[in-house]
Amino acid sequence: MCMLTFFKPGAAPDVTALRNGALSNPHGHGYALITDTTITTGHSLDAETALAEFAALRFEYPDGPALFHSRFATHGKPTIDNCHPFTIGGDERTVLAHNGILPTNVHPGAGDERSDTRIAAEDFLPTQPFGSLDSWTGREALEHWLGTDKLVLLTIDPTYTHRGYVFNETHGHWDPATGIWYSNRDYLDTAWDYTYYGYCENCGTEDGTAQGPHCSCCGFCADCYQPFPHCDCPDLAGRQRYAGLLDMETA
Repeated sequence: MCMLTFFKPGAAPDVTALRNGALSNPHGHGYALITDTTITTGHSLDAETALAEFAALRFEYPDGPALFHSRFATHGKPTIDNCHPFTIGGDERTVLAHNGILPTNVHPGAGDERSDTRIAAEDFLPTQPFGSLDSWTGREALEHWLGTDKLVLLTIDPTYTHRGYVFNETHGHWDPATGIWYSNRDYLDTAWDYTYYGYCENCGTEDGTAQGPHCSCCGFCADCYQPFPHCDCPDLAGRQRYAGLLDMETA
């Protein structure tokens, strides 16, 4: 379901953490950072290329907010055109990147090879369906539409109050030592998988049972990123355990 990372002004990238996120989300990578009075973006299907470019640019331009994104493809083919970030309505002053699966109103139709995020950036959000994102009403409406998803927006458009925004910030977490925000824990050392310790990307529940990749609260599978009951992973016991919880609730 992707790895989205936001950097406060002055925050230097942890390349090892970004590489870990890229290993878990291998379907394309991209970055954006404010470089003086412009936004510089880059995209690559090769993680090391994107990481090297971003690290070099961030060293040169450390003073603005920045983002890095590694994609796990759900809707849309794993192509360079579907790599985040995307401009909003083609306006190169404002870009966004997203973690999660957006609502069905931006899912691609038959023959549309775009991702849901790309459709949102190109077709839906330019209409300003939530009003000003600098208002509490606009921000809350966007975050309600996102559900548990997260979205980062960078802009140099003077109509915005700030240059960097994190929507549904509380569904991710900050590393206070570095000033970096992560949308999930895929950036951690891949030698151990946090998902088996019960932190659910879908509903946010922390469950210490450590009995497999399936959330005991909602059944979401952290291996294939599918909601219950659509997972085809081999952890049958995990799926049966969740089904048993449902039976108890409806009995």
